Amino acid sequence: MLFIGDDWAEDHHDVELQDGTGRKLATARVPEGVEGIAKLHALVARHGGEEPMPGQVVVGIETDRGPWVQALIAAGYRVYAVNPRQAARFKERYGTSGAKSDKGDAHALADMVRIDRDQLRPIAGDSDQAQAVRVVARAHQTLIWERTRTFQRLRSTLREYFPGALTAYAGLELTSTDAMELLVKAPTPEEAARLTKPQITAVLARHRRRDRDQKAAAIQAALREPRLGLPAPVAAAYGAAAIAHARLLIALNEQIAVLEEQVSAHFLAHPDAEIYLSMPGIGEITGARALAEFGDDPTRYTTAKARKNYAGTSPITRASGRTHAVQARFVRNNRLADALQRQAFCSLQRSPGARRYYDKQRARELDYNPALRQLGNRLVGILHGCLKTRTLYDEATAWSHHATLPATA
Repeated sequence: MLFIGDDWAEDHHDVELQDGTGRKLATARVPEGVEGIAKLHALVARHGGEEPMPGQVVVGIETDRGPWVQALIAAGYRVYAVNPRQAARFKERYGTSGAKSDKGDAHALADMVRIDRDQLRPIAGDSDQAQAVRVVARAHQTLIWERTRTFQRLRSTLREYFPGALTAYAGLELTSTDAMELLVKAPTPEEAARLTKPQITAVLARHRRRDRDQKAAAIQAALREPRLGLPAPVAAAYGAAAIAHARLLIALNEQIAVLEEQVSAHFLAHPDAEIYLSMPGIGEITGARALAEFGDDPTRYTTAKARKNYAGTSPITRASGRTHAVQARFVRNNRLADALQRQAFCSLQRSPGARRYYDKQRARELDYNPALRQLGNRLVGILHGCLKTRTLYDEATAWSHHATLPATA
């Protein structure tokens, strides 16, 4: 067998080849792209034969996506995506000085997959459709997170010079496009006070708001309330900064809506979509995010516990001497955790069994978040069973052993 450590950079890869005893066979720096992958295959052929058997070449690399990783998988290599945090801890056995080099990183990765590959997770063999869902779902969620960050910056700016805008536009959702258009139209308190009711109504009508006359009147009244002001040049400077953030939010809203359509289209084209959508609390976007992070490799999760551990919903035990504690997992896939938390919350209104289970956790004096996490953990187990047996969710079957739980008051 050959073991390869691949320390990747933007334009090149430092690789080291080892045999089963840890003897260094070759080191090289190969470029990114077709030329580099060809040179890597040539090194493998030189030391492992022209056509190594499947599983004879094991690669450790600190990423799980990209054309390079796909090329390694297509060549029949067993590829392990090593968490950078794991790699950093592993390298501490070589010394504590903190010295670092690309060759040293490649050597450590080769050692990891040779010695500890049973403790590592190989890259799942997800289908092309699942990979497509992952790309658009992650991009969509990233834009939503970016919108939140941008709005927080805008909110901080408005608090410094125009807090009345936060009050006036609160009824429109402060990140909405029509609220941002009104802010662009009148970025300072003086300009906002001069906005007329027809001007405000026209913006609301363009975005199909209901009760436009009442909302326009309320906005106009809030903008005209007397407030403390700043000198005109300072207010104008703040207004320019607010316009920049508002225009960015308008663009983000537009692209989020476009990507949302792509997420739904790719998700509904996947054969597992029907099973995900049968689960309580899961819609198209939440289902797409869960599918994107779980993947669809049928061999990846051998048990429901393995899926729960990956999801981060199952607790961990810390025991040392007389100390024994059961705690929540905080090192986890945040994208998947967000989707499962949302599903658990929404299932409370959609599933009587989920509601009873949640009430049972609260009766044990668990707080809101721990109880919701326990419910999410249970729902992950149910999802695993549905995917394994290729059956849709059934309320009676899923909660049959909880049927005797007391109903919520």
